[in-house]
Amino acid sequence: MFEAAELGRRVAKRDYEAQIPELRAGLLEAHRELRRSKVPVVVIVSGADGAGKGETVNRLHEWLDPRGLETHVFGVEPDSDEERERPPFWRFWRALPARGRIGILFGSWYTRPIVRRAYGEIGKARLEVELGRIAFFEQMLASDGALVVKFWLHLARKAQRKRLEELERRAKTRWRVSPVDWKHVKLYETFARVSERAISRTDAACAPWHVVEAADHRYRHIAVGRTLLDAMKAAIAGQRAAPAPRPATTPPSGREASASVLDRVDLSRRLTEAEYDERMARLQARLGRLGRAAWEKKRSSVFVFEGWDAAGKGGAIRRLTESLEAKLYRVIPIAAPSDEERAHHYLWRFWRQIPRAGFVTIYDRSWYGRVLVERVEGFATEAEWMRAYLEINDFEEQLAEHGIVLAKLWVHLSRDEQLRRFQHRQGTAYKQHKITDEDWRNREKWDAYEAAVDDMLARTSTRHAPWTLVAGDDKRFARVQVLETACRRIEEAL
Repeated sequence: MFEAAELGRRVAKRDYEAQIPELRAGLLEAHRELRRSKVPVVVIVSGADGAGKGETVNRLHEWLDPRGLETHVFGVEPDSDEERERPPFWRFWRALPARGRIGILFGSWYTRPIVRRAYGEIGKARLEVELGRIAFFEQMLASDGALVVKFWLHLARKAQRKRLEELERRAKTRWRVSPVDWKHVKLYETFARVSERAISRTDAACAPWHVVEAADHRYRHIAVGRTLLDAMKAAIAGQRAAPAPRPATTPPSGREASASVLDRVDLSRRLTEAEYDERMARLQARLGRLGRAAWEKKRSSVFVFEGWDAAGKGGAIRRLTESLEAKLYRVIPIAAPSDEERAHHYLWRFWRQIPRAGFVTIYDRSWYGRVLVERVEGFATEAEWMRAYLEINDFEEQLAEHGIVLAKLWVHLSRDEQLRRFQHRQGTAYKQHKITDEDWRNREKWDAYEAAVDDMLARTSTRHAPWTLVAGDDKRFARVQVLETACRRIEEAL
């Protein structure tokens, strides 16, 4: 693969100076167009040690508009405890540019798996898993409208050694060469083999690699600049293949054939007041002890509450938080996204809220809005909500792999019980704020929402992140079931 980047390409100084003005003007114009078209651009700069990655990043900063540009540097390992206490991709999600901006990643999600494989810290199978996750991640960004441009700056072995020796000879550049760089020279063939595998495994049409011969700095800068300009122009022109439409299917007819997962929830279950008080007191004490134990063992928890309007999510959350120390948890109510959130992938705002080690985050509604309200109300296209199932499963798998306790609860109730609660809220002064015209509109779309919930449960209830269906017609029973689920999940993790 790298032979094509060892041909000795060079650009004479006169030719370089003649080409730069036009290139810079084109990049600035394309950058302005991208800001207007709201396309986020992710530029990955990777490659061999000594290949001029830092110089290339500096050159891009010189040529592009700094007001719409940001650069993030990533090493092999996370830089802080804040990063180490969350899943590995957390630090990358935080660095993703908003729509209309360019984000340059100096080092990226490729750095750690390549280095760890070259050092023999992980095997071939684990490398394939990591590369598969990267490929899926980049596909997800591209499907959301991002332009992903990846540069691999290559040096032949002799050229790399010569480059490091030159840097060491100069007093001003000696600091740029470390013992790790020389260690990598000794492992050159190993790194080349692993890097080739990473490039070939993730060289997709939606996020292609551009291997650039880096021995001559002028050739390198021109090649990177022109490639980025061409990619930006293509993005502006919308030269992407449209997603293939999903073939329409006609579901079987008949009462039994149309039964949903929700039909299996036994809504007749009840608790007397005495039973409720006794069980709730015991469960809250148990959950309090478990919350403290999880904090001491640095095990985070994420509780996701979804359900019908007036199903009792708020009451269940209050009983849950009453059991925990206030300093250990945070409740996040999810409403319509802000302008800042709309400028990113829909999962961006949820990645930002992942708790640190030992803490608890409770979501009152969640990322499942993409496949529920956004699907039913038409805020997301069919292609967007269809691919969201895989995106959500991957997100939750990363949480589980990191050791986070994940409990997802759908609070279910019958149509008749929802109507009764709506009417009660309208007739009770201190509850009238809890009922809106939107609640009544959503009720009219019950069948559409039920179909969406059925799909959601079928497609996202996985071994590492199963759904718990809470019988919500009786609030006492529902609250007890919620706390029992929370206690069981934490106990299993501990």
